[in-house]
Amino acid sequence: MSTPLRSTESDESIPAAPLGNVPNGEFSALEGNPDFVLSLARGLRVIESFEGRSEGQSAADISRTTHLSRAAVRRCLITLQMLGYVESVGRSYRLRTRVLKLGFSYLSSNALPAIVQPTLERITELVHESCSLSVLDDEEIVYIGRSTAKRVMSVGLSVGSRLPAYCTSMGRVLLGALPESELTRYLDRVELKELTPKTITDKHLLGEIIRRVRTDGFAVTDEELELGLRSIAVPVKNHQHRVVAAMNIGVHAARVSSAEMIHRFLPILQENAGMLAPLLR
Repeated sequence: MSTPLRSTESDESIPAAPLGNVPNGEFSALEGNPDFVLSLARGLRVIESFEGRSEGQSAADISRTTHLSRAAVRRCLITLQMLGYVESVGRSYRLRTRVLKLGFSYLSSNALPAIVQPTLERITELVHESCSLSVLDDEEIVYIGRSTAKRVMSVGLSVGSRLPAYCTSMGRVLLGALPESELTRYLDRVELKELTPKTITDKHLLGEIIRRVRTDGFAVTDEELELGLRSIAVPVKNHQHRVVAAMNIGVHAARVSSAEMIHRFLPILQENAGMLAPLLR
């Protein structure tokens, strides 16, 4: 999840915005903050630009993606290359495995994935379907735990995968846990893309669905992210009853109906989520 950048001093008069909420390259709103390090922000933006680019990319490609100047991108790449995070092959750049240390730092410093992983694996053993754990990061969900059934699905998901929150069951559970004011702001700014013919792109209808999820305590999405993919999710709460994550089961739509998911899988998800609460702080 995005964490506000704060000074080591306790100065509440200088609130810092999460980098994930800042559009690509548009750091002007934060530059007045004396604690904001622009060069670090640019470097992180360059690293983020490699997502989904397995073939690598040129400095010009990164410049277009991040809206940073080529000169700024070049300086970031040279620094990252010197530190071992990036390698170059001709004009193309690729991330090196050292970058994995950044993600591992989060996983190793956060007890949630380690605590929940055995539960995900137990659910997979019970239902013979994939089970996942995610948290909300701005307008996306990020997978922080996953247990995969031995079935082939066209959506390749693993820890670190990111998906739009609006069309996923875990996303709707997490959006439903937001205060109403935050949900309203989310609906105002989010761009709803039609990923399949079944994707809900009407903001008013989406808002009604998310608010119903709050009452129901679960969410089902039916082929909105990808045709043939259906999922059901529940909130994962800590001992103070605060939602800290969402947990889901994903299936092939041709194999399991929405009604069957609610009848068979929902009680299992709810029972296991309930057992986790005393363990989570």
